[in-house]
Amino acid sequence: MAPRVLVSDELSETAVQIFRDRGVEVDFQPKLGKDKEKLAEIIGNYDGLAIRSATKVTEKLIAEATNLKVVGRAGIGVDNVDIPAASRRGIIVMNTPFGNSITTAEHAIALMFAVARQLPAADNSTQAGKWEKSKFMGVEITGKVLGVIGAGNIGSIVCARAIGLKMHVLAYDPFLSKERAEEMGVVKVELDELLAQADFITLHVPLTDKTRNILSAEALAKTKPGVRIVNCARGGLVDEKALADALKSGHVAGAGFDVFEVEPATESPLFGLPNVVCTPHLGASTTEAQENVALQVAEQMADYLVKGAVSNAINMPSITAEEAPILKPVIRLADVLGAFVGQVTESAIKEIEILYDGSTATMNTKALTSAVLAGLIRPQVADVNMVSAPIMIKEKGIILSEVKRDKTGVFDGYIKLTVKTANQTRSVAGTVFSDGKPRFIQIKGINLDADVGNHMVYLTNTDVPGMIGFIGTTLGDANVNIANFQLGREKQGGDAIALLYVDGPVSEAVLDKLRANPAVRQAKPLVFNVD
Repeated sequence: MAPRVLVSDELSETAVQIFRDRGVEVDFQPKLGKDKEKLAEIIGNYDGLAIRSATKVTEKLIAEATNLKVVGRAGIGVDNVDIPAASRRGIIVMNTPFGNSITTAEHAIALMFAVARQLPAADNSTQAGKWEKSKFMGVEITGKVLGVIGAGNIGSIVCARAIGLKMHVLAYDPFLSKERAEEMGVVKVELDELLAQADFITLHVPLTDKTRNILSAEALAKTKPGVRIVNCARGGLVDEKALADALKSGHVAGAGFDVFEVEPATESPLFGLPNVVCTPHLGASTTEAQENVALQVAEQMADYLVKGAVSNAINMPSITAEEAPILKPVIRLADVLGAFVGQVTESAIKEIEILYDGSTATMNTKALTSAVLAGLIRPQVADVNMVSAPIMIKEKGIILSEVKRDKTGVFDGYIKLTVKTANQTRSVAGTVFSDGKPRFIQIKGINLDADVGNHMVYLTNTDVPGMIGFIGTTLGDANVNIANFQLGREKQGGDAIALLYVDGPVSEAVLDKLRANPAVRQAKPLVFNVD
């Protein structure tokens, strides 16, 4: 029986035909995504669901999707898909991470021009029969300093376009190496330096806990007077109320926004201000981009449903059906090791080395490396996957090396990840036991044996008496239950580590109490998805 796919949002007929040509039965109902009840009523009849942004794939909908195997999003953003719920049900979530890149970058450049020359306001005035030539005094783009926050796929395209416009480009991106910056023709800087020097600022980062309100009231106060700000990335990166205040005071000269904290945006502190240009999330809205992502998602979904091939999956590695049973627990280990280092490393990574020892060296290390890199980047880039992660590492100029060797220790096989920054080297190693669960076996060269939990706390400290009691008492007083507790040390009185498997998130207030101990150098919360 042929697999069945429901297309619940607008896709081109060419994309729909790709499904048919590859032996997939298609039910094309492009308006259905807006009818939640009807969609939930029939979703159980399909193996695949192809969507854009109108369809909301919620946990409730997934509960009704008894046969669903794959959700394909024509576009990069998957905010409208409950990925954890899909993962728990074994549903693959695919996107098309690069189909909108040029279109979004061009929209950012277009908004920059519109803000610099007040084009919308000048158009409205002229068409109203006024001739207010002296009212709309603009500024040139040439020779100005552009600050790009996020120099990934889209940000790097903006950098190239801006250099072509004879702008001086500063880039802030923790993952951007100095060598890659030089290759791009931009200057790598820290955020405060960018804020102080940029005449224009454009944002091209995902919305994460680290990037939310990256342009807060405090950050905006550090900007150069007369700066103009463009956001075509995600709503929530800029504090809209604080920006509105800065615009009204004249400190910020103008802003161009395509994305908002709440969408659809029917109101915003930015609306109605004379020096602001707003568009309704049009970054991906070109004929070429919409067609590209539609064709890509149809090809990917058809390949998976017919051949079992997986590509551009958010929650599934790119592996063959034959490899899946063997690789699945090791891929989970690889992701955990990457996520550990990604969460404890705050400065820019220059080099990555992945060591495969014993049985892991004979596996599909390309998939394992992709899993390591995806875990490593995910704390900064939430929607990274195993396909896009290696590309992002390469674009950022980070040196990546793999080492394979025969079994050297007591474990049949293990993986060791080492990363180097300008200031330090971090390493972590892990293995998979017979129960299929990942385990930490070494951190910073210190041996230990620790389960991996969804919520953990990692401490580094000087080895002094009383640390076990201090940690236990501090967490106990905060009503934090410790499920497992592993310690290790380099030598008596030397470097020591503690890895705690706790029942839930630990607040910053509790972590601050741990950090207050003079012997504690670092106390970091860790989050893993190991269920």
